[in-house]
Amino acid sequence: MALLETLIGPIASLIDKIIPDPQARERAKLELLRLEGTQEMEAIKARLAAIVAEAQSSDPWTSRARPSFLYVMYVMLLFALPMGVLAAFNPSTAKEIASGMNAYLNGLPEPLYALFGTGYLGYTAARQWGKIKGIDQ
Repeated sequence: MALLETLIGPIASLIDKIIPDPQARERAKLELLRLEGTQEMEAIKARLAAIVAEAQSSDPWTSRARPSFLYVMYVMLLFALPMGVLAAFNPSTAKEIASGMNAYLNGLPEPLYALFGTGYLGYTAARQWGKIKGIDQ
């Protein structure tokens, strides 16, 4: 229950920042309070507990998985620089490389992207929770 209590405060303050309309903001907070004792909130709590346990794992492969994913994303973004140079000298090759990368990325199933997004957001929530509780620095 302590996890739940620590989640409601940050989520409520996040609602304050995200939703500009005061009436919509109050409706969102009431919905959050309504969810507090439901099975849905219990499921969210269980998922977050699993994410926290994973983030605090002593296994280096487990604890480094999400930061490694970030590094992969950074490399993909930085790859745009040499592709830009290549496009200046050989536009057709750069276009074919980009076309191949797009075809590959579009071929990945949508649930995989949802899984990455959920995992990343869960990691962020778990880190925030750990910082609030004083567990993570």
